[in-house]
Amino acid sequence: MVAAGWNVHGQCDVDGWRNIVGVAGGWRRTVGVRSDGRVVAVGRSNEGACDVSDWHDIVAVAAGDWHTVGLKSDGTVIAAGNNQYGQCNVSEWRDIVRIAAGYLHTVGLTSGGEALATGRNAEGQCELDDWRDIVEIAVGSSHTVGLRSNSTVTAAGWNKFGQCKVGDWREIVGIAAGCAHTVAIKTDGTAVAAGDNRYGQCNVSGWRGLRLPTSRTPPQ
Repeated sequence: MVAAGWNVHGQCDVDGWRNIVGVAGGWRRTVGVRSDGRVVAVGRSNEGACDVSDWHDIVAVAAGDWHTVGLKSDGTVIAAGNNQYGQCNVSEWRDIVRIAAGYLHTVGLTSGGEALATGRNAEGQCELDDWRDIVEIAVGSSHTVGLRSNSTVTAAGWNKFGQCKVGDWREIVGIAAGCAHTVAIKTDGTAVAAGDNRYGQCNVSGWRGLRLPTSRTPPQ
């Protein structure tokens, strides 16, 4: 592992990490999955978000601002850290194939294409009960994005900057979400984006030749 950037809490101190097969970055925190299914974390740990040393059989991790989520090989989920809004209440989830974490909410995707959510819901970011045929999820600070099996996109939650205005997107193969913007890769290798663009984060119209890593190909 290598890391660069703001390091006030030591979140970039990963030089000694080895055999890492998965990684997630939260607010002032870095989390890694080792090839043996164990987890390492470094950075801000005030609420216990770095208390993951006893986790095992982990295949993926997600990092919210103050909580950490792990997906186990048996499809169950574990979480640690701030739980003020119930964002760590995932112990009853089953058959999960993807996880994502936002500012104060957590989302999971089942193998059957349903999205589960727990945590803060002030902007409706956890209102996913009618989502079906979802093959990928992404989470911003307070919005949730889902990629459907028909290559269209849906979103719920905070929409101040239009980050949830994705209903007309078509031929999408990959999605990602930032604090207040949403980005997607199309089948032709181009990109589309919506949301806050104060720093040019949505200026992707000229991007070409984009491809998803094999590990992130949406499940069928």
